[in-house]
Amino acid sequence: MELSIAKEVIEAYGFTADTVSLQQIGSGHINQTYLLSSLKDNKKYILQNVNTEVFKMPFAIANNIKAVADYLKEHNPDYLFPAPMATLNGDLMASHNDEFWRLLPFVEGTFAFDTLSETKQAYEAAKQFGKLSRLLNKFDTSVLSVSIPWFHDLAWRYEQFTFALNQAPVNLKANAHEVIETALHHHFIVDYYRSYERSSEFPNRVMHHDTKISNVLLNSSTNIGVCVIDLDTLMPGKFISDLGDMIRTYLCAFSENEKDLNKIKIRLPYFEATVKGYLSEMASILTPTEKELILFSGKYMVYMQALRFLTDYLKGSIYYPITYPAQNLDRAKNQFKLLSELFESEKILQDIIEECLS
Repeated sequence: MELSIAKEVIEAYGFTADTVSLQQIGSGHINQTYLLSSLKDNKKYILQNVNTEVFKMPFAIANNIKAVADYLKEHNPDYLFPAPMATLNGDLMASHNDEFWRLLPFVEGTFAFDTLSETKQAYEAAKQFGKLSRLLNKFDTSVLSVSIPWFHDLAWRYEQFTFALNQAPVNLKANAHEVIETALHHHFIVDYYRSYERSSEFPNRVMHHDTKISNVLLNSSTNIGVCVIDLDTLMPGKFISDLGDMIRTYLCAFSENEKDLNKIKIRLPYFEATVKGYLSEMASILTPTEKELILFSGKYMVYMQALRFLTDYLKGSIYYPITYPAQNLDRAKNQFKLLSELFESEKILQDIIEECLS
């Protein structure tokens, strides 16, 4: 294919335009990702452009990843952590024309996927995200920058929702009336979180913050988890960010774009596999308070995502891409249905958690 990336970027890593081939890959919507193959030795790499519209401090992200990589290299040298490689000049990224690029090792013999098809995948993914946090249990989170401010701050998301509600056109508020009432009713989730927020039993940890299934690599032959990828949002947070987002995205067979709410059901085997996989790594370091909040983590993250979709709808759908005008409203309805399923199944789900903990 024709090289569409500046030669200065390629040359920063010791290649030339005529010694590599490039192929755009990945399903992510934020960063552009390419498979870079060296024509000299057939080695493969991942070349990625950092989206500075979303990540406004790319060097803060690079410093975060390097700090974690250095710590893991010292304390757990056998752990596979695919951190970006330095340029020939020793820089953490290559920059050209106000664009920032990084080169990462390609992990041979692995694959990533977008949709869960069996419980083993949920178990392995949850185990990998849990393992990363466990290995960083003693890491000083204060040295890490916040790559996206207020990313998983539910109180802030609720404030954004109420502000959008006060500013929204009458017709949008009318269309969303029932969903708005549901959002307001569930404000108690914010209050419940705040009652724990500053507890010493609810510590900040190094969290991945984007635990969708496509951010885990599995072994191509065994389907066993190998490592986690996409480390832009690696920053301090609460354990509920990672486990809660896995509960949000692994439990239902349908994504937030599904409009038939009758299809939004919790798959109990996937819930058990997710919790079991996560606790296989994290049970030994979670505090009693954190263990109490395992199911709440799912409610927290589902409610927050519902608020985000509803807020965007009320603002005229300026953030999430849409294919029809009411899509963000339908996405909010989808997530509120999932939230109701968590509450309705609470006894069963809590019993599963207790069994996993024991």
